[in-house]
Amino acid sequence: MNKELDSGLIREIVGAENIRLNESMKNHTSFRLGGPADILVMPDSRESLGRVLSFCKSLGMPVLVIGNGTNLIVRDKGIRGVVIKIYDRFNKVAVRENIIEAEAGLLLSRVSNIALENGLSGLEFASGIPGTLGGAVVMNAGAYGPEMKDVVVNTEYMDMDGNIRELHGEQHKFGYRTSVLQKEPGVVLNTQLQLKSGNRQEIKAMMNDLNKRRKERQPLEMPSAGSVFRRPEGYFAGKLIEDCGLKGFRIGGAEVSQKHAGFIVNTGNASARDVVNLIGHIQASVKTKFGVELETEVKIVGEE
Repeated sequence: MNKELDSGLIREIVGAENIRLNESMKNHTSFRLGGPADILVMPDSRESLGRVLSFCKSLGMPVLVIGNGTNLIVRDKGIRGVVIKIYDRFNKVAVRENIIEAEAGLLLSRVSNIALENGLSGLEFASGIPGTLGGAVVMNAGAYGPEMKDVVVNTEYMDMDGNIRELHGEQHKFGYRTSVLQKEPGVVLNTQLQLKSGNRQEIKAMMNDLNKRRKERQPLEMPSAGSVFRRPEGYFAGKLIEDCGLKGFRIGGAEVSQKHAGFIVNTGNASARDVVNLIGHIQASVKTKFGVELETEVKIVGEE
């Protein structure tokens, strides 16, 4: 990979304002850590996105697509190849009766507020989820019971060859924190959400209640990547970790949250190695004490 040459060609596609070299991923992840990406691209149209994907494939350049970086740990040596960031670039939205059609770069919380403004119920659970709509569809995000699978009816995405494809209903193959888009990589472009007419005051009251519970129980005031582990069948990850006596346990600048043991927080100077080592310590401790294997929900990328 010739970074200068390749970035110059990509710059011609997306414009100088939409590309950065050796960009620290601390600026693009909610954990506020991680090394540099060789090339960070922020395309602002389907055409430029498709051309970048085709260009990268023709040269065999690795590509990582991110939204708002809220479910991501980037290792300290950073990411080789190209990172494509869609947050805040694909942000159009339309409301037709009980359907919201929104582009993938919109924050999920913003889409939830649009539903509220239009008296539509079904996205209250999403009001406090910090990621993008596209990321929420890919991982079937959920909270307090409801999930994206309950409202998503159609998704348009671009495959890694630059072709636009669609998923309808069960074609999404939604499961617990997963979808077909994790197995068939692509870039979500927009999604249609089927909601129900509701009372604005009741919708707002439910959103307020859920957000109050989040604020009381989750370390929203500190950098993190949300819930670190998938829920093991028959258990709650946070409870297992707490019962191992690990609340407040630290490795370097990474700490098991004292508010919710299912979260790891950056106390201010954590490295990705600190976080990854802490994850390993938690997994080993839970396995030893309870015989339960904890799987990560967060995505760990980049070079060690």
